Amino acid sequence: MEFLVLSALAYFLPAFIALLRGHHNGFAIFLTNLLLGWTFIGWVIALIWSVTASEKKMRVSA
Repeated sequence: MEFLVLSALAYFLPAFIALLRGHHNGFAIFLTNLLLGWTFIGWVIALIWSVTASEKKMRVSA
């Protein structure tokens, strides 16, 4: 049972990182991870994408 939980956490690690960082493409990273993560290349792409700099929303004051 523990193996399944640890495997699921490792598989969705890019999605968790994106969620914790508040990445602006978090849902797209999750979908990439979900649909292409099993290929390992898709997992690596999602991981790199999740740790790239996310855009900061700037407040414009008048």
